[in-house]
Formats: sequence, C-alpha cells, structure tokens
Amino acid sequence: MKIKEIIVVEGRDDTVKIKRAVDADTLETNGSAINKDTIERIRLAQEKRGVIIFTDPDYPGERIRKIISEAVPGCKHAFIHKKEAIAKSGKGLGVEHASIEVIRQALEEVKQEIEEFEGEVDFQDLVNAGLIGGPKSKERRERLGAILKIGYTNGKQLHKRLQMFQISKETFDSALTEVLQGEN
Repeated sequence: MKIKEIIVVEGRDDTVKIKRAVDADTLETNGSAINKDTIERIRLAQEKRGVIIFTDPDYPGERIRKIISEAVPGCKHAFIHKKEAIAKSGKGLGVEHASIEVIRQALEEVKQEIEEFEGEVDFQDLVNAGLIGGPKSKERRERLGAILKIGYTNGKQLHKRLQMFQISKETFDSALTEVLQGEN
C-alpha cells in the first residue's frame, strides 16, 4: 500500500516499523521536543501532500499530536489502542511495537492512494548546481533548505527530500538563484 500523505511519527524506530508496513514517507518529531523547524516542515508537508499524525498512544504522544494539530490545521490522525502498542516484553509502549497489520489498519482508515510525483529535479541537477561534491556544497544546501523550508540535508538526502515535498524544477531553480546571489 502506497500512501500519499507524509506520516508524522515520534522517532526512527517508528519510521522503520511504518516503512515495513506500508510504502510511505515519514517525518520524525524526535520525541516531544518539537522545534520551530520541525513544525515548518510539517506545515510544508501538509500543503504539498497532506499529513497523517501517527504518534504513540500515551501522554507524550497525545501532547505531540495536540501541538502539531494546533500549529498545522487539517492534519489527519491515525490511532492505535494501547493494548496493540505494548512491547512483547511488556516494557515499552509505542507505534514501533504494534504489529504490521495493526499499523496498516490504522492507516487504511485515513490514507489516500499516492499519485506518483515525477520530480523534475534529478540528481545531476544537484551536482551541476554545486550542491553535491563542491567546495561550497554544504553552505549551499543549508541556504537552499532554509529557502525551501525543507531543512538541512546531506547530499544524498537532498534529492529524496525534494521528491518528498514535491519541489518543482521551477521552484528549485528560483531558490538556487537566491542561494547563488547570496554568495556575491
């Protein structure tokens, strides 16, 4: 099952479990310490593809869900029951402990099927722009990420993030021009 929306989860273990269950992109809040940049990325994700909030069925998870919902209206919500999210050892509660089937059922209720986005920005465009492998690559990626509101990424992740946020060639070129003008 391919999911159009970007799924917001708490951490890397949640991302791993979600990706085992469905074909989807995720954004991680890194626990309850949600910063302004994370909210901006979630806002952009909501504008471009929609967002499904899928946090743990506990107090911190509900707190994260509330913070995001207030800052980014219109997000969808996927839920699992506490009894379905308990680790086999009995120590631990979270999305990462739920079964693949439980995760699929929770997402089935709220997801949209993905329409393939054929991103116009290819990997060679990033190399040609000096965003990968050049002396100023890191600084350029930092500025580009800020302008596009997709955050800083390393060279390998930049192309993936451009795809995830469905950044068009035109938008990319405009942001790149701004980056390069800032160097003068």
